Amino acid sequence: MQKEVLTVDVNITGATEVKGDNAEVCMISFDGSATGPYFNGKILPGGIDTQKEFKGLGRQLSARYVLEGVDYKGNSCKIFIENNGRFDENGNIITEPLIITDSEELEFLTKKDLKGTVEGKASGGVLIHIYE
Repeated sequence: MQKEVLTVDVNITGATEVKGDNAEVCMISFDGSATGPYFNGKILPGGIDTQKEFKGLGRQLSARYVLEGVDYKGNSCKIFIENNGRFDENGNIITEPLIITDSEELEFLTKKDLKGTVEGKASGGVLIHIYE
C-alpha cells in the first residue's frame, strides 16, 4: 500500500500561453501550501508548471517549486520539488516527483521512488498527492 508523504495545495495565480502550428505551451504560476506527516509549509514565490503539447502527442507537464516550512522535528527547512508528469489513458495526471532538501530529517525523501497524482479542487487549483 502506498503511503502519502506530502499533499501540496496549489492555487493558480496566472497563466501564459503560446500556440503554434505544431505545438502549444502553457506556463502556469502558482502559490499554496503543503502538509504531511514529515513536513508542513508554504510554496515560495516562483512556482511554475510548464505544460507542453505537440500535435499527435500527449500533454506533458513539469512543475518546479520550493517549499519553506518545518520538518517533523520542528526544524526550519526548504524542499525543492520537480514534478514531471503525463496524462494516462483515462485522463488522470501521473507524476514522478524529485525532491531535494536541506533538512537532514527529510533526506530520506531524496532517495525514495516517489509517485504522485493530481486532483482538481472545486474552488480551482489542484491538490498534488505524493506517495512513497
